[in-house]
Amino acid sequence: MIIDIIKIVTDLFAVLLIFRMLLQLVQADFFNPLSQAVLKTTAPVVEPLHKICPTIRSLNTAALTGAIISKWLFYWVALASGKPLYLGIGALFLVAFFDVLGLILEIYFWGIVIIALASWLQAQHHPHVRLIGEIVEPYLKPFRRIIPPIGIIDISSMVAIITLLMIQARLLPLLKSILLQILS
Repeated sequence: MIIDIIKIVTDLFAVLLIFRMLLQLVQADFFNPLSQAVLKTTAPVVEPLHKICPTIRSLNTAALTGAIISKWLFYWVALASGKPLYLGIGALFLVAFFDVLGLILEIYFWGIVIIALASWLQAQHHPHVRLIGEIVEPYLKPFRRIIPPIGIIDISSMVAIITLLMIQARLLPLLKSILLQILS
């Protein structure tokens, strides 16, 4: 029970850290109230990490590192609580890294869904929806260039979601298992 609560907390914090990384990566509106909340919530972790993890171009490596460490710490807590984990410490770090990649895919998936729903509900101008749009637009742009709208229907978002789902269901588990076999 307690381990489940710890997992939820570490997952939520990792999502906030990833969201911060994505905001900086796309150079989103930092004056948006949602952006401000994410910045203030994650600052106690990201600011100290900036000393050892510099920002590379617009990639906030401190936020990314914080997200991976957050997921890795969960596995340490699970290990300390007596939950059997059949992997070594290095392998747990790799699993945490792939968990973070999965969370990034989830953020993009739900971001696209939110943008689609907002367009149907005529709510594209809400500040939070605009912010989410800023984050997912760089991912959607190549799909929109390749797949033109059919009348008033834009199927590029559906193709983008299907691509995310295929990466999440097929590619990430395959890469994870290959790398875990190498480490074993």
